[in-house]
Amino acid sequence: MTEAIDLVVPDAEAMEALGARIAAQLRAGDVVLLNGELGAGKTTLTRGIGSALGARGAVTSPTFVLARTHPTASGVPLVHVDAYRLGSAAELDDLDLDLAGSITVVEWAADKLDGELESWLVLDLVRPLGGDPADDDAPRHVRLAAHGPRWEGVAI
Repeated sequence: MTEAIDLVVPDAEAMEALGARIAAQLRAGDVVLLNGELGAGKTTLTRGIGSALGARGAVTSPTFVLARTHPTASGVPLVHVDAYRLGSAAELDDLDLDLAGSITVVEWAADKLDGELESWLVLDLVRPLGGDPADDDAPRHVRLAAHGPRWEGVAI
């Protein structure tokens, strides 16, 4: 694991910009795990990733469909997963995602891919305590950590 990076992201626009910054480093086979409570900015960050990748279609939370695949300008699809209702890595595996051929972003990822990946990025997003989850412009605290050989020497 590389050393974790702690950031304060002031608003939704900056969260999307962080997503774009991360997207600049992503390629097929990369998995980004997002953790944080409701309203922490997981989908906003994913929207920034999707925008930077040239994803087709609106990048919205896939809560009720579990996963959405967005074709991108590069030809490497962006797969956006909401794992909130999934109980285990086995249930996530049942979605039959093409992890090797896609860039995959998994919201509510805690404990869903433990031991399943060789390399991944994880972002823990925290909104202010007692804050309104609908307040997109309240600052968020983000801890980004890269794990595995894919991320050795990559500056994010």
